[in-house]
Amino acid sequence: MGRRLWSERNDRKTGLPFNRMMIAGWVAALLAMAASTPLAAADPAPFELSGPALRIMVTRGDQTLPIGQVPSLSEGDRLAIRADLPQDQGARFILVAAFLRGATNPPPKDWVQFAETWKKKAKDRELELTVPKGARQMVLFLVPDTGGAEGTLSDAVRGKPGEFVRATQDLNQASLDRSRLDSFMAAIQAQENTHPEYLRTLAPVLARSLSMKLNEDCLSKVIEMQAACLLDNRESLVLTDVHSSSMAETLTGAPTDLALQLSATREAGYGYYSPYIGVARDIARIFGAFSNPEFDYLPTLSVRQGDAMHLLLNAAPSFQKPKSVMVVAMPAIEADSPPRLRSGAQGPVCAVRPDAVLPVEGAPLIYSTAYARDMKLAFRTASGDTIDVPVTPRADRGGYVLAANSGQFRTLQGSVRAHLHGKWGFNRFDGPDFTVQLPDEKGWSIEGDKPSLVVGRDNAVRLNGGAPACVESVTLRAPGGQAQSLGWKVTDNDSITVTLPLTERRAGPLELAVKYMGVAEPSILALRSYAEPSRLDGLTIHAGDRTATLTGQRLDQVDSVALGDLLLRPDGLTREGKSDRLMLKAIEGQALEPGRAMTAEVSLRDGRKVDLSVKVATPRPQIRLLGKTIVARPPGDEGKALILPPDTLLPDDGYMSFSVAVDGDVRLSPADVIEVATTDGGDMVRLTVGKALQMEGPHVLVARLDPSAFGPALFGPLQMRLLHNGEASDWQPLVTLVRLPRVDAVTCAKVAEGCTISGRDLFLIEAVGATATLDDAATVAHGYTGAVLKAPLPKAGKLYLRLRDAPGDVVMLPAG
Repeated sequence: MGRRLWSERNDRKTGLPFNRMMIAGWVAALLAMAASTPLAAADPAPFELSGPALRIMVTRGDQTLPIGQVPSLSEGDRLAIRADLPQDQGARFILVAAFLRGATNPPPKDWVQFAETWKKKAKDRELELTVPKGARQMVLFLVPDTGGAEGTLSDAVRGKPGEFVRATQDLNQASLDRSRLDSFMAAIQAQENTHPEYLRTLAPVLARSLSMKLNEDCLSKVIEMQAACLLDNRESLVLTDVHSSSMAETLTGAPTDLALQLSATREAGYGYYSPYIGVARDIARIFGAFSNPEFDYLPTLSVRQGDAMHLLLNAAPSFQKPKSVMVVAMPAIEADSPPRLRSGAQGPVCAVRPDAVLPVEGAPLIYSTAYARDMKLAFRTASGDTIDVPVTPRADRGGYVLAANSGQFRTLQGSVRAHLHGKWGFNRFDGPDFTVQLPDEKGWSIEGDKPSLVVGRDNAVRLNGGAPACVESVTLRAPGGQAQSLGWKVTDNDSITVTLPLTERRAGPLELAVKYMGVAEPSILALRSYAEPSRLDGLTIHAGDRTATLTGQRLDQVDSVALGDLLLRPDGLTREGKSDRLMLKAIEGQALEPGRAMTAEVSLRDGRKVDLSVKVATPRPQIRLLGKTIVARPPGDEGKALILPPDTLLPDDGYMSFSVAVDGDVRLSPADVIEVATTDGGDMVRLTVGKALQMEGPHVLVARLDPSAFGPALFGPLQMRLLHNGEASDWQPLVTLVRLPRVDAVTCAKVAEGCTISGRDLFLIEAVGATATLDDAATVAHGYTGAVLKAPLPKAGKLYLRLRDAPGDVVMLPAG
């Protein structure tokens, strides 16, 4: 509904909205009655019509509360009930109260009491009742004055008590759900009138607090349309309050359509979706059995404010036969069962923050009703005293907020344990505990010894203090420089973690300022940063190699390493945990002999030099390719076979056998592995003994490479190396793996027209020519998707192809 429909005035008596929708509801209801349509057959109308009000006070022991603060009645409770009707009330109503004791046990006659609301004496027009022993439900009726109404109504209640038990349960629950809906709507409308741009943030918090069904799509609309969208289809907004629903756990997680269907059934009246959705239809079906020429039963929802129960109707009452009997549900007669509030705090809560909130979960009724009252936060001091501070529930904040004028807790400092408590109806109500913090005078300190801060990288620092939740700002400053604001994270109840950005800073003194909220002067911590040199753990180099590996920390500062006349420079840095690995590559000098003890001179980028002892390791294993045999699979019935060079190209539908030998004193073992990979460092396959690898003897391995066993990304030039006792040999070229196109036919015509190659995967061809040198060859465009290629006339019945996977080789295609 648009914003225009929410321009409304308030009914002077009840304070409830009176707008065009209400007028439309009255007119529709009157037309329906005029047409004599059975109530049970009609779709339920919304409860939007303002009815009369009742004034009810409940006394238990020596304490009296208005009905709006009473979640449930108890045996022995004393009730004072009167109808709040205008002075000029034209129709006379009989106020009827009936106690019920279950669906299968009719109540005694004296459990049904009457009062004539038009009488002058208070004792005649009001009801003074005591909840009898054994009563489980209570229902009120406003009955138009008609001869014999008392007897008819008493007989109906006592004749079928189960129907009224069910009606009372559903109407009472629906009224509570309506209270949550009203709270949601009021908060949305208030925000729309002040700051509609905040709805995107406010609406999810409200929906979570009040257990509402939020249409997330509404928040993506333009600001002016968000509120109207959020309030559309109000009857489907309300989700069951788990405190008052016995079936919630059974239906939680049910699909929406299933939950909606179940909510209208007798068994699932307290299902995942509120009975507010189907209550009108259900009550109409129940009361249809009592229809008679004298009375029709009209269900009402109650809006409980203080001692008033304002009634909402979903149809206009009739004062002609059949006259409307308004049915009013009272709270159940049962032991109070306060909700179990859970703390939603993710850490300590700062009591001095203007936006401080004590997040709670599990009870939407604390926001929409006055059942939870006199709520306070009890601070426990170090001396054992307790300071109670009033708190207010705020659905738009998702919890309780401290009263703005409560300052007595500000005498506390540091972390304080606090307990949420109050009243639920007549009984004590206990909520969760919270860790609440207030700034102290002790300031902040660095945990442990002063950290060794290294410029050129970010450094994490842990700070200890009494109230981390109350930190307002953290700034970093160098002498003579500008302050830089930093982010921080509350680590636990007495510390925060700050990351110091020293990437672009020079070494020298630093100041870290930590400021509490509400405290004028920050706590200043003096620090110093250093340009720490690299830590060198070791240098590994094998005899005969021109590469080496340097391990340690902060190796990004290494410029070069001199080892004898061998000069090495960085060729790639990796980090493994807290250790750096710097690969070095020789740019000049001779390879070293094994077993030689030497001193390496490591030069850093800032000009410093560090010596490191080194012992040249034994040579790494080296292999030689002894031979290889490439076998192409036989061509099928279709397609022409391509003729490949016998030793350089391996077709992807063939396989290859090759043998390698190790040099020197290396003796092979069954644990050795041959790795085959593309030269660009892409895919790799491992050939192990017993599968694709066999030992001819202690110095020779024979391998079989089958491309069909590998992934589709393995193509192009391949290389191999041996892994022996944790050491790897140098990479050696092996073969070029090529993917072959399928050529179905080669058709040649006149000289001017040349030939046509037809087939599949022709994009794998880079060029096609009539000679082996591919002079004047026809090139194939990248990403070619066609099934036909043009080619020159062959010479001696042959065409020549250059494949994309092997641009340095020529493949022959018979043209005959």
